[in-house]
Amino acid sequence: MKDFKLEFEKPLHDLERQLAHLQKQAAEQKIDLSEEIRGMEAKLEKTRKEIYSGLTVWQRVQLSRHPRRPHTLDTIQAITDEFWELHGDRLFQDDHAMVGGLATLKPDPQGHGKNGHAIRVVILGQQKGRDTKQNLMRNFGMPHPEGYRKALRLMRMAHKFRLPIVTLIDTPGAYPGIGAEERHIAEAIAVNLREMTLFEVPIVAIVIGEGGSGGALGIGVADSVLILENAYYSVISPEGCAAILWKDRSHAARAAEALRLSARDLLEHGMVDVIVPEPLGGAQRDPEVTSKNLLGAIHTELKKLREFPVRELLNRRYERYRRIGKFEEPSEK
Repeated sequence: MKDFKLEFEKPLHDLERQLAHLQKQAAEQKIDLSEEIRGMEAKLEKTRKEIYSGLTVWQRVQLSRHPRRPHTLDTIQAITDEFWELHGDRLFQDDHAMVGGLATLKPDPQGHGKNGHAIRVVILGQQKGRDTKQNLMRNFGMPHPEGYRKALRLMRMAHKFRLPIVTLIDTPGAYPGIGAEERHIAEAIAVNLREMTLFEVPIVAIVIGEGGSGGALGIGVADSVLILENAYYSVISPEGCAAILWKDRSHAARAAEALRLSARDLLEHGMVDVIVPEPLGGAQRDPEVTSKNLLGAIHTELKKLREFPVRELLNRRYERYRRIGKFEEPSEK
């Protein structure tokens, strides 16, 4: 896992191995290879910038799925001083693919939230695993209906106690299994969509990895939608789109381009409001910098949203989703 490299990152891996070999050789043989090491470091840095400054949409999708990318619980730990996880939907069972609870945000690196003023929120999101055992427990980050009902329970609590809601989106989609259908996964997501339009508290949603289909939207109706630079948000995965349009999942890269699912495309079309920058190479290369950028963006949005009266907040939320999408009616001849 530590040395995991995506296909397009392999040139970097080769250079890193060569650099490590030079450093080891210099240390073991007590010889001066400082000039060669500096040259290799410069070449490595140049190659890194060339690769990551020209990423395709499909490569960004791959980065959003990187096995070392910070997941929801990692992010919660990084941006909160206190977190009390709450379990269960009070109807069926606890879904480990959806986590959430009460939290106190860390002070904003830019200054908001300081001077003793702690910002308490309800925070929740989909959780993936790191290995096979964890992924089986977390159902690969794909919630069942009870996961969305747990999320709804937590958000209703936030509404009751006037706490802002922060949701972290990272899922390939809601679980499509027989059990999920029997327990009405579509209805659970639909109720969340309806109820999230009505909660009288600020809602900030952040796509931190994969934002797949209705599974993402089930906790994504918000006053402000943020997205990490290498995350994606789409009605369907690139592989699913390719399987439908071209009957072949190998066309996933082509589908990713056609879907316009990258952060820049989404911002251009009004689907998201803020792109949160990541370190060069993705969030996994420096989770601390990523969490600071994310924390600052959350504080900025909450500070702005908390200034609106409830009625104006709800009207702005309604208008935000009314503006999404365009259609044309044929003119009468």
